[in-house]
Amino acid sequence: MLKIDIVSIFPEYLKPLELSLLGKAQEKGLISIKIHDLRKHTTDPHHSVDDTPYGGGAGMVMSAEPWGLTIDEISDNTTQFDLIILTPAGKKFDQQMAIEFSKKENLIFACGRYEGIDARVGKYYAGQKNFNVHEVSIGDYVLGGGEVATMVIVEATARLIPGVLGNPLSLKEESHTLTNKDGSLVEYPNYTKPALWRGLEVPEILLSGNHGEIAKWRIAQAERRTQELTEE
Repeated sequence: MLKIDIVSIFPEYLKPLELSLLGKAQEKGLISIKIHDLRKHTTDPHHSVDDTPYGGGAGMVMSAEPWGLTIDEISDNTTQFDLIILTPAGKKFDQQMAIEFSKKENLIFACGRYEGIDARVGKYYAGQKNFNVHEVSIGDYVLGGGEVATMVIVEATARLIPGVLGNPLSLKEESHTLTNKDGSLVEYPNYTKPALWRGLEVPEILLSGNHGEIAKWRIAQAERRTQELTEE
């Protein structure tokens, strides 16, 4: 079972993880998701989690100690953990990374806010023998915090675990799983009934029953779509 721990100052932000496929996967015992409130590991009356940055500059930086106390409580000295720190400065998340995360046993997501988390947090845990640290971004833009990015990564990762999807064959012909000699492809267009809708017809090949030709058409469409995205 994949165990996921998520640390945030807004635990309620992550409620959608209880819904749909992820909610059912947790009910089946395929994955475990626990949310931790960072503020519970603060010691001042205001439960402060941030302070002004050394060297000056706008904004506030999340303090290292609440993060250290929270991560220490989640982890132990023998189990292997992967700490995922969400930051716009991180490595771009993609399908291959989702596949790699789905093979892990214990993921900890650190949802930063403000100007990010004190850099010593990542450095400290990278130096612990039972931790792998990943700084990850979901795109070239800045969000208000790491919660949305965490939900993206958790969903993309968890759906790859056997049993989470109702039909495992769905994984074989979707975007970034389809491939040709040049690499991964986005998925071909899909259609359902009726065959004619508002003057637009389903491509005739899909109505032919010729599965060999349909497979060729789908690959050709996937290649066309991928090429169009590359040219944009």
